Parts: sequence; structure tokens; C-alpha cells
Amino acid sequence: MSATPGTTVRRPLRPVLVALYGALVPLLAALLLAAPPAAARTDAAADVPYATLTEVTDFGSNPSNLQMYLYVPESVTPNPAVLVAVHYCTGSGPAMYSGTEYASLADRYGFVVVYPSVTRASKCFDVSSPQALRRGGGSDPAGIKSMVDWVLGTYDADPKRVFATGISSGAMMTNVLLGVYPDVFAAGAAFAGVPFGCFATTDGSEWNSACANGTVTRTPQQWGDLVRGAHPGYTGPRPRMQLWHGTEDDVLRYPNFGEEIDQWTNVLGVSRTPASTDTPATGWTRTRYGGTGDQAPVEAISLQGVGHNLYAYGTMGARVLTFFGLDGSGPAPQPQPGGCKVTATTSAWSTGLTGSVTITNTGTTAVNGWKLGFTLPGGQTITNGWGATYAPASGAVTATNAAYNGTIAPNGSVTIGYQANHGGDSAAPGAFTLNGTACASA
Repeated sequence: MSATPGTTVRRPLRPVLVALYGALVPLLAALLLAAPPAAARTDAAADVPYATLTEVTDFGSNPSNLQMYLYVPESVTPNPAVLVAVHYCTGSGPAMYSGTEYASLADRYGFVVVYPSVTRASKCFDVSSPQALRRGGGSDPAGIKSMVDWVLGTYDADPKRVFATGISSGAMMTNVLLGVYPDVFAAGAAFAGVPFGCFATTDGSEWNSACANGTVTRTPQQWGDLVRGAHPGYTGPRPRMQLWHGTEDDVLRYPNFGEEIDQWTNVLGVSRTPASTDTPATGWTRTRYGGTGDQAPVEAISLQGVGHNLYAYGTMGARVLTFFGLDGSGPAPQPQPGGCKVTATTSAWSTGLTGSVTITNTGTTAVNGWKLGFTLPGGQTITNGWGATYAPASGAVTATNAAYNGTIAPNGSVTIGYQANHGGDSAAPGAFTLNGTACASA
């Protein structure tokens, strides 16, 4: 094994495959922020410098001649998680490093990031060939699997916390990786992709116009069978999936979003009817399937009026980590049992009420970012709220902090409220959890 320092790309990303990707617009130059500076310290076992993008060679079987770039933070944790960040067509591993915030998030939370990089002329990942779409078939997925295995062995990384995310071609590869290696990846996040198997071709072409145009439709069962057929006989747990798509995507058109939802809800055996629907940001519609929490089996975010280049630096990476469950080990402490107190009251009239909830941090460290869980009495439905985002509107509700009140200092308090309809029971909720920890009630 040998390792050589990589270089940071600091220029706008320009597409070179106009014939293939038509109207593919380069990622905004503003996304390409400066990468973290190189550190002098080097991992002796791996010969890989900390806190700098490094190319690793001789990492194992690599049938399609991919390059492997690696980012190991100075603060890497024991048994770290592994995130595979897969670039778009015309991109590269260094460009993905520069154009996304996963390296800086790794600095905060201590995981390792792998950036696979295509060397073929198209700079697109193989998500089309029969070899790519079956376990043991070779091509790009096999090379990426070798990269993961190398990290697992070199850094004693946690095999239960391996994740994949990608943009465009990388989103399609994320779907492929989760289908071919369900025993390797715990979850994925695909930005502007297509379902597993949708891009399949048999003539050697990398491009499938019917799929790109959103005209390939199948039943959920048929889509699910394609995934299951990639690893016949596998009966273990399947990775969770987070899906992102813009309604105005003119490269991989928006119908692919619904087909992806059909596929992964079927694969994971959950209802196609959303368990919850909310609007976490202006123009976003988020639906969750099989659960209402941050790690639901399937989470899908539709971006109204947004085109193919939907990834926004500084906005979406953190949401990916939340879905993966990788944002809980950083410097933002979570309240311990007995570290929070909640006071809740209601003021009711014939069919409605207003509720007031005060959250107090009784611990000794600040809470940075909070989610308050509680169950509304039967017959109550929230119609309006302030100080937090409430979802769903009835039953087991999660109130998520607003931008202005996400930090609760030691001995500090935040008051939020809601308006609700009721069917006769106008009582306040009786039990609360803050970031999953039970709070005392007053």
C-alpha cells in the first residue's frame, strides 16, 4: 500500500459530457469552499496524513481502475463510522471533497470519508452494466467495496456503521451499492438519482434515455425484486434510504423520485403511505415511510421548483448525518436522565385549545439542537404552532427547534406553543423526552 497527498479543487466544476447529460449545469462555484488544511500528523499503520485528502493505492480488487481518496480527521474516533461520498458525472473524488461539507463534518464527528473517483473518460460511475448490478459481478461497485474493506481493516472501523451518499451519477451508484451490498451498507442518501436497475443496459452504453426521462415505470414489487435479485438468497436486514429530488430536474426527471420511493418501501417492507409529512425548509416536502423519526426506514425530500443541481453546501450534509445517525457523537452534548424538565399547560374552549410548553435544561452543559417528543391525548390535532416545527399533527409528536432557539444553556429555558382541535380531552401531554431522554414533568 502506498499513499500520496491529494489536491484540493478550487474552481467551478464544468461538465464535459454535454452529449450525455444535456442540460447538466455545473455545481455552483460557491459550493467549492476551501478544504481543511493539511495536518502534520500521520497514521503510522496506514501511512495516511490526518486532516488532508490523500489518494490510497493498492487497496484491493479494483476491476474498473477507480481511484480511492481518503479523508481521516485529526479527531477520528475509535472504531469510526465510514462514509462513502460518490461524485456526479464529470466530477472526481477531489471535487466531491471540495464541493461538499463531509470532511468538515468528519472533523466534528470523527468518522472517515472515502471519495471514489472514476478514471474512465465519461467520469460517470457504471450503474448500467450487468456486472455492476449483481453481487460479485465486478466493475465499480466491487472497487468501492474494496475501499470500504481497506478502511475497515486499517482503522478498525465499525462494520455496522458504513454509509453511502452521492449526487446524480453518485446517487445512482448509492442505489446500486445498497442493492448489491445490503450486508455492507447501513443506509444511503441519494441526491437526484434513479432506482436500482433503472439505468440498466446490455449494449455497453452508460446512458439509458428512457430511465433518464422518467418513462421507466414498474410496480413496487417489480422494483423490489430487482434489488433482491442483485444478491439472491440474502435474508438479512436491508439498508435504510434517504431520497432527494427536485421537481424541475431535466436530466434525471422527477418521476424517478416516485419510482425510487416505490422501490425502497417495497425492499424494506413498509407502507407506501407516508407515516408523516412535513416541511423542514421552504419549498421542501419531506415524507417518511415506516416510521416518523429521524431514522425512518425511508425518508424522501421533494424540492419544489429545483432542478438537477439540487445539492446545497451547508444545508443538506447535516441532514444526511442525522438520517445516518452520525451526528450524535460530536461536541453537542445530549441531556442525560434528569437533565431536563418540562412544564406544559393548556387553555381550552369548546373544540379547541392552546398549549404552552416550557423546556428547561437542568444539566451542566448546553443543549445544541433539540427535539422534544410527546404524545397528544386522543382526539387532539395540532393546527398551528410556534417556536418549533411539529410533526406529525397528532399522536406521537416531535417538536424540532426553530433556528433561533436551538441552544438551551444550562439552567436555561425555551417556551414553545401550539394550537389544536380536540374531541373532548383538552389535557396537556403528560410525558416528554428531549433528544430521546426522558424529562421530569412539573
